[in-house]
Amino acid sequence: MTAFQSSDFEETLGVNDRVALSQAEQILRKRINEMHMRNGVTIIDPVTTFIEADVQIGQDTVINPGSFIKGKSIIGQDCLIGPNTEISNCEIGDGTEVLQSVVHESSIGSFVKIGPFAHVRPQSDIKDSVKIGNFVEIKKTVFGKGSKASHLSYIGDAEVGENVNIGCGSITVNYDGKNKYLTKIEDNVFIGCNSNLVAPVTVGEGAYVAAGSTITHDVPQEALSVARARQVNKEDYVKNLKFNK
Repeated sequence: MTAFQSSDFEETLGVNDRVALSQAEQILRKRINEMHMRNGVTIIDPVTTFIEADVQIGQDTVINPGSFIKGKSIIGQDCLIGPNTEISNCEIGDGTEVLQSVVHESSIGSFVKIGPFAHVRPQSDIKDSVKIGNFVEIKKTVFGKGSKASHLSYIGDAEVGENVNIGCGSITVNYDGKNKYLTKIEDNVFIGCNSNLVAPVTVGEGAYVAAGSTITHDVPQEALSVARARQVNKEDYVKNLKFNK
């Protein structure tokens, strides 16, 4: 038998069951968090913050409790992450906020605001100064500088230009049951609330889509597209229903 002298008792911990494995993980997690804090990262609650070994984080970034940062993620300086946020294999620029959201395998620019409760799925490219708001899902989409989808939208398989406003409840209808198709929204477009863009379709630069429209054909530049039925009011309809008699 041979004996080895260790300067740190924790190095001698044997992992023989799930309890010991948990103890070893806690030791390594503490080391990783301490390394980031000594490099200028603020971790509000290290006990509830999980950062994997290959993650890089810039100075003056704040990590709030309940955050999981995984894979080879790179987070810039002066960012705000969490609480209750999961980031995996992403590159995030300086000054970006990701609040109570999930971001996977995507590129996020600087001064972006994501969340709360947003989901950025793989192969998305979010440019600088974008806003991805409450309950917005982005998937395999390029989102141009200064554009925003503030709430309750699904944008998938799309190319969104710069300074685009996507109204509440808008959807890129990208799937026909067999294949996925691309939606293109060019610069300075305004998409009204509760609009459906049925791919493949292009909305030209500077165009407006009226609220409640279902767009199935390309919209020319600087046009207003209205695609909804004319409102019809049927007087006294309700009082003549059978259950009112």
